Amino acid sequence: MAATSISSLLSTPNLKKNPSLSWKVSTPSAFTSFLPQQRTRKLEKMFVVMAMDAKPTVLVAEKLGAAGLELLKDFANVDCSYNLTQEELCTKISLCDALIVRSGTKVSREVFESSGGRLKVVGRAGVGIDNVDLSAATEHGCLVVNAPTANTVAAAEHGIALLTSMARNVAQADASVKAGKWLRNKYVGVSLVGKTLAVMGFGKVGSEVARRAKGLGMHVIAHDPYAPADRARAVGVDLVSFDEALATADFISLHMPLTPATSKVLNDETFAKMKKGVRIVNVARGGVIDEEALVRALNAGIVAQAALDVFTVEPPSKDSPLIQHENVTATPHLGASTMEAQEGVAIEIVEAVVGALKGELAATAVNAPMVPAEVLSELAPYVVLAEKLGRLAVQLVAGGSGVKSVKVTYASARAPDDLDTRLLRAMIIKGVIEPISSVFVNLVNADFTAKQRGLRITEERILLDGSPENPLEYIQVQIANVESKFASAMSDSGEIKVEGMVKDGIPHFTKVGSFEVDVSMEGSLILCRQVDQPGMIGTVGSILGDSNVNVSFMSVGRVAPRKHAVMAIGVDDQPSKETLKKIGDIPAIEEFVYLKL
Repeated sequence: MAATSISSLLSTPNLKKNPSLSWKVSTPSAFTSFLPQQRTRKLEKMFVVMAMDAKPTVLVAEKLGAAGLELLKDFANVDCSYNLTQEELCTKISLCDALIVRSGTKVSREVFESSGGRLKVVGRAGVGIDNVDLSAATEHGCLVVNAPTANTVAAAEHGIALLTSMARNVAQADASVKAGKWLRNKYVGVSLVGKTLAVMGFGKVGSEVARRAKGLGMHVIAHDPYAPADRARAVGVDLVSFDEALATADFISLHMPLTPATSKVLNDETFAKMKKGVRIVNVARGGVIDEEALVRALNAGIVAQAALDVFTVEPPSKDSPLIQHENVTATPHLGASTMEAQEGVAIEIVEAVVGALKGELAATAVNAPMVPAEVLSELAPYVVLAEKLGRLAVQLVAGGSGVKSVKVTYASARAPDDLDTRLLRAMIIKGVIEPISSVFVNLVNADFTAKQRGLRITEERILLDGSPENPLEYIQVQIANVESKFASAMSDSGEIKVEGMVKDGIPHFTKVGSFEVDVSMEGSLILCRQVDQPGMIGTVGSILGDSNVNVSFMSVGRVAPRKHAVMAIGVDDQPSKETLKKIGDIPAIEEFVYLKL
């Protein structure tokens, strides 16, 4: 498929120039090539009728709130067809400019192929987009938008509902009374006033839970390594480290996204760090808790109670030990299930779809628009470099430090007009935000996402002498006003600083802090600050080799012989905790950090 610009991806051809023209003026071959001949003639007749109508057609495949539907009908022809099979959806989609679904409709590659290029927007009424094939959508020039904010209050309220009902054994007592029992002494609860609530993840929902918990007289702390401290202070919340939150909390409320870093973040090891008798609420994602470990913690009395709205597998099995545990309150993923939230989601998704059909850039887009092939081909390795530098830099930030300011420096021999850095900036934002968030970042929503999170991005260009054959000589990323878990990454002026360049089409990591290194940005990376002395490369290499960890690259940067040096080691496999501890125990190693690229 030919590359598509943002404007052509989202615009409506001829509509403004001549309202009598349809969205398509003829039946293209791609529209009919996959259809049986007898159906082609019927559809051509339908198409002629539709050509007389200036409005786009939007297929609503699952129930949507009435307010959203009314708004949509003012702009488009609306076809509400529910419970469609995949075959029926593929048949209908060729006559539609947009599609709105919830979580029950699978928008597969076959759907996009069946659209014949007409489908321009898919709207997901909710947050998750795992039922939409994003790669296929992008390949076919179709924008995918979601509705991530409308259910914030509903999710927060459900979190508080679970918190209070758990503390007073409401669900268990209700079941007992309905069974004909009257066990007042068995269901004595605990008070919330004066208790410490740890909010794990201080985003939209987490901050709303904190506000409500403060109103209940609770002392609220929060852990979110990338939340601005001033935003937390405005709510009257103290940001603390992960371990401090676990050790001091009477109640823990989870509001973190499910990412590789947060998968099973509550496990046997972390439960052991908690105050005995802690109570846990989860209205975020089921996968952030190791459910088997939670059962063990409940049985051991480490966790007194848990109130869960989400699970690793939904619905969970009927005989699940977790669901059947007497100290667990469970609800069937009701976080967004209020009448108001459903209406809000409907309005939010309709506004996003209508805006996209009008040619406006959608702030809630979750896939990237197509980029001209020649531009993408030239920038491809630099795009990879930009994202990985962002990922590397944010992983160097110590917990508790809110990332507020990122400075990007581009060094190039090209004039500013010959180098469009928007895609590179978007990829750096993607690298900084996605490792610690469930947000999908692309060229469309990068700046909006950064602004929403209080992240200020500044860019600087250094014009170099020489041939402008290559777009860039190097990219440098700096994060200011933060602490680093690897002190050697700090520049002389006090910022975390990483730098990289493209060599023979491969992104390379070339500088950390004041130390020059040179490793390919593949796999993962171990950075070690050491005393510069003979045998260090062999010692570290032997430890990794003995643990069957393959080393792909190794580079040492030093300030002077026999002084301090930084060793950068590229590895194909993730070293075990024991292996990393052995490296840290080497007397000449002063500090080290493991980073996923």
